[in-house]
Amino acid sequence: MISKNVILKNFKVKNIKTSTNSIIKKNISKEIKNRKNLLNSLSRSYKYSYNKKDLSSLKNFKEINLIGMGGSTLGTEAIYSFLNQKVKKKINFFNNLDNFQKKNNKKSCNIIVSKSGNTLEVATNINLFIKKSDKNLIITENKKNYLNMIASDLKSEVIEHKNFIGGRYSVLSEVGMIPAELMGLNINKFKNINKLIKSKSFNRSLVDSVERTIRLIKNKKFNSIILNYDTRSTKLFEWYQQLISESLGKKSKGILPIVSSMPKDNHSLMQYYLDGPKINFFTFFFVFDKMSKSLSNTSLLKNFSYLRNKRLIDIIYTQKKATENIFDLKKIPFRSFEIKNRTEESLGELFSFFILETILLGRALKVNPFDQPSVELIKKETKKIFNTNKQK
Repeated sequence: MISKNVILKNFKVKNIKTSTNSIIKKNISKEIKNRKNLLNSLSRSYKYSYNKKDLSSLKNFKEINLIGMGGSTLGTEAIYSFLNQKVKKKINFFNNLDNFQKKNNKKSCNIIVSKSGNTLEVATNINLFIKKSDKNLIITENKKNYLNMIASDLKSEVIEHKNFIGGRYSVLSEVGMIPAELMGLNINKFKNINKLIKSKSFNRSLVDSVERTIRLIKNKKFNSIILNYDTRSTKLFEWYQQLISESLGKKSKGILPIVSSMPKDNHSLMQYYLDGPKINFFTFFFVFDKMSKSLSNTSLLKNFSYLRNKRLIDIIYTQKKATENIFDLKKIPFRSFEIKNRTEESLGELFSFFILETILLGRALKVNPFDQPSVELIKKETKKIFNTNKQK
């Protein structure tokens, strides 16, 4: 159990060493001490580089455009989707280069996010979609870069992106919390790390998850397949994909996270999951929604009388339990998350758990979970090709 909101049933893995357990526990204390600045962004004591007055002029807009790439938008997309029933604004995400995305001719409110301030796709989308008459807010590092250079032209306020927080770890910093506040959410409720790390059940779940994942990797299982039974959590696992892939995929090591939409993928991929190569381990994910449709039209349920008056959420949960039972029968390794309440607290706890888990996995695999050297190579090569073509 991670908390009263988030129930985790962990992997069943044999031959777990007590020594590994104690090493991971020491690493938790070490990371909390050494990464105090980064992990502080998960707590309520974190000092933001903005105040509420900076956002007052944005709150009148019913619609906001968020322009960024990777970790600059993925966390916010997760918040917007997971808590959509509580959100009070429409957010449009410009998170790719899309030839078919339409430009709004009305005055718009834009939040532009890039840690480096020099992201090619962000610069491209600014050129395509932003007007000087728009209300703009930039979040970037406090250094000489493209976004700081054009801020005055755009008449944009600039809020500092702390240099010690990488994009994929930034969801509970200014990057995710400014949009969350504009959505009408309570940003303090996301931040319970100080309480969590004092909890025996949280620490036990974290240590168990890390050591069992390492054991699975040693057993040649490299694909982490998320069986997601909650459509509003799809964006959460897109954020998780970047977190795991970019943090751990180094030195020919790592984990490939694959998100599967359930129960839909029972009818396409499940046969492979059950009887294909044994190189995968699985995470089941389910949210208990209090609001759920019911099947009340009994005349259309002649051969499915057992579904009569059943809530949709109950049908989905039963399918999840049935699938878990078959996984147990076939001895396929899996863990299972069940979220009791769809709230800022539960989402914040998931963010905190996955961030700490990723850092500890990086340490156990002896890779740096905070850089992405090969991605930087592609950026340099792209710029090189443009410069070469320019000279011709």
